[in-house]
Amino acid sequence: MADVAVGKDKCGEQRLVSLPLSRIRVIMKSSPEVSSINQEALVLTAKATELFVQYLATYSYRHGSGKERKALTYSDLANTAEESETFQFLADILPKKILASKYLKMLKEKREDEEANDGDKSDNDEAES
Repeated sequence: MADVAVGKDKCGEQRLVSLPLSRIRVIMKSSPEVSSINQEALVLTAKATELFVQYLATYSYRHGSGKERKALTYSDLANTAEESETFQFLADILPKKILASKYLKMLKEKREDEEANDGDKSDNDEAES
């Protein structure tokens, strides 16, 4: 493999990946199709995950309001997931935050619309009879 070191472990030795391999192994084994995991596949998956997270964070920082505040926020990540076609698959995982009062208002309006539509349908059914 590559001789590039990214992090250091507890003993101060350099490591190829920063993410804990044991956790990644557990996540990979949670899939019913996976029976055994090759060490090389584990390390490559960990490295690919690190690179993906780094790219997502960098993209969100550059295209969000993070540059102005010199900080990356959840809303930057959520906006990236919603607006970027590349990261669209993350939209369900990184939804935009809304206030509970706003959500309850949306639910109430949705129920009222559904009740109004149900009322229209029953009126139409009675008229046809």
